[in-house]
Amino acid sequence: MRKNNKSFSFKPFSEKQRRLMNWWREGSPHADCNMVIADGAVRSGKTIAMICGFFLWSFDTFKGKHETFILAGKTIGALKKNVIAPALSIFDAWGRKYHYVSSGDEARIEVGGNVYYLYDAHNERSRERLQGLTAAGALADEVALFPRSFVEQMIARCSVDGAKLWLNCNPESPAHFVKAELIDKAEQKNIYVLHFRMEDNLALSEKVRQFFRNAFTGVFYRRFILGEWALTDGLVYQDFADDPASYTITEIPRIQYATIGVDFGGTGSAHSFTLTGFTPGYESVVILAEYYHSNKDGRALNPDQLQNAFVEFVREARKKFNVYEAFCDSAEQTLIRGLQGAVSRAGIAIDVRNARKGPINDRIMFYNSLIAQGRFFIHSSCKNTIKAMCEAVYNSKNKTEDERLDDGSTNIDSLDSMEYSTESVQAEIIYLGMR
Repeated sequence: MRKNNKSFSFKPFSEKQRRLMNWWREGSPHADCNMVIADGAVRSGKTIAMICGFFLWSFDTFKGKHETFILAGKTIGALKKNVIAPALSIFDAWGRKYHYVSSGDEARIEVGGNVYYLYDAHNERSRERLQGLTAAGALADEVALFPRSFVEQMIARCSVDGAKLWLNCNPESPAHFVKAELIDKAEQKNIYVLHFRMEDNLALSEKVRQFFRNAFTGVFYRRFILGEWALTDGLVYQDFADDPASYTITEIPRIQYATIGVDFGGTGSAHSFTLTGFTPGYESVVILAEYYHSNKDGRALNPDQLQNAFVEFVREARKKFNVYEAFCDSAEQTLIRGLQGAVSRAGIAIDVRNARKGPINDRIMFYNSLIAQGRFFIHSSCKNTIKAMCEAVYNSKNKTEDERLDDGSTNIDSLDSMEYSTESVQAEIIYLGMR
C-alpha cells in the first residue's frame, strides 16, 4: 500500500462543484443519468470536483464488488499530472489505502478491491487497448482532445449494471463531436451537463482570475475564459495582425540567451532559420533575426549551400548573444546531420537537435498568450516573420478542426522555425508568467 508525503489540502467547494460531486446520489434529479460532462473555462475547479465525485461514486456504488474502471487522459503524463497525483493525495486525506502501479501496460490504482486502469488517448490506435474490457465506469480528463474512436470505444466498454461515465473538457470547435453528439444531444442520450466558469472555483483569487483573463484573446478567450464552444475564423494571430507596430521593436532589450529554430523547405516552400531571445526570467520572448530562402522557381539550395547559410547565421548570432542550441524539423534527419557536421567542421559549439514538434495548436495558443500579455516582440529587420504573423489564417474548409492553413498561399515556414525555437521552454515561460 502506498502513501503520499502530503495529503490534499481541501478548499471550500462551490455550489457547481458540489453538484458535480453529488449528481449520482439517490434523490438527485440527475441520478438516473449515465454520463456527466463538465465543460467550461480553465481553472474553474471542474477537474478536482470530478476526481472527488468519481471516486466517491465508485467506492459507494461498487464497494466490495471488485470492478474495473477506466482512467483516461490525452497522454499518460497528462493523466498522471491532472488526475492521478491529486487523486492519491485525496486518498491520503480521506484515509484510503491504495496500491499504485505507475508504469507498464498494467498501470493502475487498486482501492478496496476495485481496479482503476490508466489509459492514454493520443491517437486512433489507443482504442485498441480498451477492446475486450468490461468496465463499471470511466473518468476521461480533457476528453475533447481524444480521438472520437477512443471515446466511442470507452462508452461501449462501460457495460456493467450501474456504470457511469465522467467526462471533463475545455471547449473546442462547436462542430466537435463532444459538443455536437453528446452535449447538444444530452437530453435524448441521458447526459447531465454542467458548465463551469472560473468563478465556480472558490480557491482561485481574483488576482489569478485576472491573470487568466489577460492571458488569452480572440477565440481562445471565448473558449478558455468564457467557456464557449467557439469557432476559429480568419486570422490566427488577430491581435498582432491588427497592430503589428505594437509588437515590433528597433532596439534589442537585454537578452539572457537565445535559441535557433530551423525549418527545411521543399521545392514549393522555403528554408527558414529564426533566432529567438529570452529576457531574464523569461519576461519576454524576442524574435531577433531571421533567414528565409524560397525554393520556388528553381531556386532550391543544394546541401552545401544550406549548410553554409546555417553556419553563417549561427556565427552572426553568436557574435551578439549566448546561443547554444538549434532545434530543427525532425522530419529531415539527413539535412540535420548535414548541419551538425557543418558546425562541427567550422568549430562552432552548438547543439543541433530535433525540435519537439508538438501539436501546432499548442504553439499557436502559446504565442497568442504571449501577445495578449505584451510579452512578445519582433525586431523590425525580421520582415518575413512579421508578414507571416499578419497573414496566418485558419483553414475555412475544415470546420471540425482548428487547422492553420498550409497550402502554400502563406508563409508557414517562418512560423514553424519560430515555434521550434521556443517549444522546449514554452511551458516554463507560461508558468513564470502566471507567477
